[in-house]
Amino acid sequence: QVQLVESGGGSVQAGGSLRLSCLASGIASLNGMNWYRQAPGKERELVAALSTGGLTNYGDFVKGRFTISGDYPKKMVNLQMNGLKPEDTAVYYCNFRRWGLDVWGQGTLVTVSS
Repeated sequence: QVQLVESGGGSVQAGGSLRLSCLASGIASLNGMNWYRQAPGKERELVAALSTGGLTNYGDFVKGRFTISGDYPKKMVNLQMNGLKPEDTAVYYCNFRRWGLDVWGQGTLVTVSS
């Protein structure tokens, strides 16, 4: 059974940084791990994705501010967020999508104040 547990959310002022972590259990590889976010009144959107060979993909709004990385021995995926803006305020979710599975973490709230 795949389980995902996020940590690292919190409140920060605009221009600040946060590092989110997602601890995964029940998977053999971090390929297929993603970060999504959902702001109030908006649809959930892809923030960053980690795929085969360490390839990464980011939402257009990231514009070089965020970095997704995998700590393979610990089965952990991190999202380093720099240059945070008030519009980055959202609940951030860790997601695993692969092999017909689509598993979500409980989410962690990120609040960016101006």
